[in-house]
Amino acid sequence: MTRRLTLEWPDPAPFRDRDGASIRILAVSDILEATLIDVRNRSALAPIDFIVGCGDLDHHDLAFIADGFNAPLLYVQGNHDSNERSRQSQDSCPEPIQSTATHRQAGLSIAGLTWPAIRSKGGQRSETAAWNQAMRLATRRLGRLDPLIVLSHVPPLGWGDVPTDAYHRGFKGYLWLLQRLEPVLWLHGHTPLAATRDWQVQVGPTTIVNVTGAVLIELTPPQPGARPIRRLGLRAGAKSKANGGPVESNTQSQKSPDLSKR
Repeated sequence: MTRRLTLEWPDPAPFRDRDGASIRILAVSDILEATLIDVRNRSALAPIDFIVGCGDLDHHDLAFIADGFNAPLLYVQGNHDSNERSRQSQDSCPEPIQSTATHRQAGLSIAGLTWPAIRSKGGQRSETAAWNQAMRLATRRLGRLDPLIVLSHVPPLGWGDVPTDAYHRGFKGYLWLLQRLEPVLWLHGHTPLAATRDWQVQVGPTTIVNVTGAVLIELTPPQPGARPIRRLGLRAGAKSKANGGPVESNTQSQKSPDLSKR
């Protein structure tokens, strides 16, 4: 079943010409959500403004989903994605996000972090490459005031990952980036849903979502009179809801590692 998340977006600008309509994003990764195969289920989720992929979903499945919803597609590569796999599907899918440049879709700023691998060693993870990504994106965002969505295959260390599992551990560089940029949304895959207690966690102003399978994210405009409280224009009291209920903050239940000795 496609999970659902409703989140109040802190910036009214993307909603100015939408007559109050929300922005609907379908996020997918790793495995094809079986219910999306049926046209009746896709019709129940429509309309979709755009689709984001967080890696390791077969490109033909990505193309099928994008065609099924007739929606633009942005995606990053995962550890099982390869250049050869991309070449085989280049006629059906757009190019994946490779750089840390910010992309615009439906008036939103979106940054993608492709799988940080050791060069010449296939899908082997590289903490150094993850740090390089984090530093480049942080530099690109200097002086930017618009709220941000981050896409990655693996989440930040300690948030949505499995720290005791070397294969499913997050990246320290991503944790540093999370703490510096505080994006409104951080979407990732890679972590099996059965391996974690929560498929979404709240870290300060950031909602981190494990989109393995599929998640429908509905962004709503800020309430009138919202009071900006941060340099990025985020407002006080912004809340996210999943299946109609509030997301509890886990900032007290999980401890972030000390990066001062990196």
